[in-house]
Amino acid sequence: MRAPPDGTGSILAQVEAPWRERSRLVRQWRLLRTRRPTTFNEKVRYKMLRDRRQLLVTMADKAAVRDHAASTIGPEYLPRSYGILTDPAELWALDLPPAYVVKPTHGSGAVLAVHPGAPPNAVLPRPDHDWAYTELHPTALDRREFEALARGWLKRLHGGGPNREWAYSLVPPQLLVEEFLMDAQGCVPHDYKFFVFHGRCQYVQVDTGRFNGHTQDFFLPTWEHLPMSGGPPWADPTPPRPERLAEMISVAERLAGDTDFVRVDLYALPDRIVFGELTNYPAGGHSPFFPESFNAEFGKHWRVPRRYR
Repeated sequence: MRAPPDGTGSILAQVEAPWRERSRLVRQWRLLRTRRPTTFNEKVRYKMLRDRRQLLVTMADKAAVRDHAASTIGPEYLPRSYGILTDPAELWALDLPPAYVVKPTHGSGAVLAVHPGAPPNAVLPRPDHDWAYTELHPTALDRREFEALARGWLKRLHGGGPNREWAYSLVPPQLLVEEFLMDAQGCVPHDYKFFVFHGRCQYVQVDTGRFNGHTQDFFLPTWEHLPMSGGPPWADPTPPRPERLAEMISVAERLAGDTDFVRVDLYALPDRIVFGELTNYPAGGHSPFFPESFNAEFGKHWRVPRRYR
């Protein structure tokens, strides 16, 4: 296992980053190419190469970010945690409710949701196709298959390495077990993603049907629907303005107060707002924009610093 790029001794995934994602020559070339960013994606890549603050590692770590969020907005906004595991076999010793989620702490985009409302024919992905959103009925959770899947997570280096999504390479690989969130209809709630630049929310992305029939819409903070797409189709009907939108924006802006840009993910449940995660590198600097003009539109709110301190 390689030492982390800053010599801190942090635990890394057991798979070494590709040569180009740890090469100093490649890094210097990318620094040169990204020195004058204008679009949102260009500025994400600028940040990926230059922002080496410990804050980003904390934000990327799904376990450590819980303490960060609790101290910033209060523990009442956090989902309940049932455990943080270093070995998948530890799951069976936990006192778990019928519904819960398991996710790796050192990456984004991989979630196992175990709940009674899952399709009865749903199965776990194979360990070699493991990084995905998956739902499973509790009676279908096979111990051997789960442990193989989760060990694959723990061995994976998410984000490519120090020349790409740097912060993930310093996050200790663990498993976070949290509550399964449900809306008033007992379904997976809308996922609200707040794009916060210099402490101010400028856009809101709403994802629905994460496990089935995924849709995506973009809004201004005033809830004006934007004529753009990030790939998935728009929801029909259009998601209504959340009753507690002002509170969610306030929470997102408080969480983003110490950085130039971060995307804050929140959920609106019938009785509370729940913190999801903080994302420094949406899509690794390759977010799709249709039309492409919105790439520049998002980027104009972001003044990247010459140096991060």
